[in-house]
This record gives sequence, structure tokens and C-alpha cells, in this order.
Amino acid sequence: MTTQAPETKIVESYRIACDGGEGALGHPRVWLQIPVETGFVECPYCDAKYVHKEFEGKA
Repeated sequence: MTTQAPETKIVESYRIACDGGEGALGHPRVWLQIPVETGFVECPYCDAKYVHKEFEGKA
């Protein structure tokens, strides 16, 4: 059995919300702040990686 890689999403804001995206099967909504230094943040629940559009291809 293989595990899928976490999803990477390109976003336009440095502050984003993640709820797992699966309705009742997701997780509690959390607000995440993308550090300007690194340009990305990972959700502590679902490991989704959010990359700011200015860092696309760099992070």
C-alpha cells in the first residue's frame, strides 16, 4: 500500500484557512500564516502545502 503525497496549493494570500477540503471528512478549520521569508506553510492536520504565488517553483 502506498501513501499519496500531500497536496500542494498555490495561493495569493499570506493568510489562508485549511479545513481538509472534504466536508465532514476533513478536519477543524485552522488559519495558517505563510512566512514571507520561506513563502510556504504546511497544514498540521492534513500536511497540505500552501505556497504563495510569488514563491511558485522556489519553495
